[in-house]
Amino acid sequence: MAAPTEPLRTVPALLARAVERFPDLEAIVDGDVRWTFSELAAEVRRCAAAVIASGVQHGDRVSIWAPNGWRFVQVALGAMSAGAVLVPINTRYKGDEANWILAKSRARLLFTDDGFLGNDYVAMLRQASAEEPSEDGTGTGPVPGLPGLEEIVTLGRTGNDLPDLETFLARAAGVTDAEIRIRAAAVAEQDTSDMFFTSGTTGRPKGAMTSHRQNIRVYEAWTEGVGLRHGDRYLLVNPLFHTFGFKAGLLACLIRGATLVPQQVFDAKRSLQLIRDERITVVPGPPTLYAGLLDDPGRGDADTSSLRLAVTGAAVVPVALVERMRAELFPEVVIAYGMTETCGTATVGDPHADAETISRTVGKAIPGSEVAVVDLDGTRLPQGESGEVIVRGYNVMQGYFEDPVATKAAIDPEGWLHTGDVGFMDEQGNLRITDRVKDMFVVGGFNAYPAEIEQMIMRHPKVSEAAAVGIPDERLGEVCRAYVIPRPGVELVAAEIIEYCRERLANFKVPREVLVVSELPRNASGKVLKYVLRQQAAGEADPA
Repeated sequence: MAAPTEPLRTVPALLARAVERFPDLEAIVDGDVRWTFSELAAEVRRCAAAVIASGVQHGDRVSIWAPNGWRFVQVALGAMSAGAVLVPINTRYKGDEANWILAKSRARLLFTDDGFLGNDYVAMLRQASAEEPSEDGTGTGPVPGLPGLEEIVTLGRTGNDLPDLETFLARAAGVTDAEIRIRAAAVAEQDTSDMFFTSGTTGRPKGAMTSHRQNIRVYEAWTEGVGLRHGDRYLLVNPLFHTFGFKAGLLACLIRGATLVPQQVFDAKRSLQLIRDERITVVPGPPTLYAGLLDDPGRGDADTSSLRLAVTGAAVVPVALVERMRAELFPEVVIAYGMTETCGTATVGDPHADAETISRTVGKAIPGSEVAVVDLDGTRLPQGESGEVIVRGYNVMQGYFEDPVATKAAIDPEGWLHTGDVGFMDEQGNLRITDRVKDMFVVGGFNAYPAEIEQMIMRHPKVSEAAAVGIPDERLGEVCRAYVIPRPGVELVAAEIIEYCRERLANFKVPREVLVVSELPRNASGKVLKYVLRQQAAGEADPA
């Protein structure tokens, strides 16, 4: 008797399997849109057909610059079902940041919710592209400085010179069902499915490529580890442009047959309303989200009895917060750890562990993968000894897009991804993270990278040098403080730098404080000692 074949792990196959298993279950609830899995699949097919009709070929990059919602879901799954590589862009990014990603990825098609939170994304992009055009030259598309970008489709505001989503979807009429099936069937497990850009610490973002098979296998393990169930109702506050939202959110719900309820921006009052009205059972997010829910004045009158599971990470989680979450909202709380380069997940904690373990550790490696701690020479360290955290397995990215040097620096010849995180293994084999990713800090759940912020500050005509560090913040966990050395003979005030950054960087990257200094602490080789700056900030925060 032949062994049963393993299910095909591609996004179009995953969606088809979800329709077979849960045809009439609600797949997504977003305002007036309430699509079952069957209805979602039909809308995705329509979008895939329009993508094909627009000339997008297998392996072309398709970008989305938009908030959570049914449009993002339809477009993302439609593009991937047509064999395209998804390139999401953070909605908090400004024109310069988005321009870099679109130019680097050579995205052929961009979907954007122009007007979200008052942002004129298209105008921002055109202005940035005019200031810093692509090295490939000038094109004839909607953004002349991006010759690879052939078209922009708007998902929100209309009235500009660009097609809206319905106009775009009308192109589907020219594509047969057979053509759609052929294109979806041509998607292979090893094909790159997405390219989430991550800044690392070397300045400009790098596109971490992951395959269909990697992502689906990782989130089969993730859903099993955290305990996501068929029929769960999942409040998605984590942004879909981030792996936590897209992979641990959308893909996880497709795998398990859970209902996705997206929320564009976190608002505790609105979240509590959705929890009540939609009988939400699962709410993943950064620690700040749970603090917001717990402390909202209206929580006492809200019906939160349906809640069962919280999955968090991205920052240190206080023991007191875990205890409150368990006592007042969620019977089960899980901490997970990962990064863009590991498909978003490397370890998952035990939802039944004590509050101290949940707070202090991030669990164990997902099945089939490895996590170790090594010293500077690469020698594996025993339990209790701190060193660099490394990861190996099917969850490690294919590499950085068209950047073999950076890929080689991140993944050693034995296949270990060097995370740059410092941590150790406890007596139970749980990983504990004790330091940040190569000086990275977390602002309200968003990763901020000093090198990128410093590069932007040093473009200011009055600045000679800059150093950025994360400092404690009661509401957001951490915020950026920048130390700036002015150029000789000029007067520089903090407000100039803050305003300069506010115009060019996502708001979570903008320094909340700027200190104008004459020198920075350095070692013998001239490297800025970031830990000294952090210690200085900690000393200021501690009156003792």
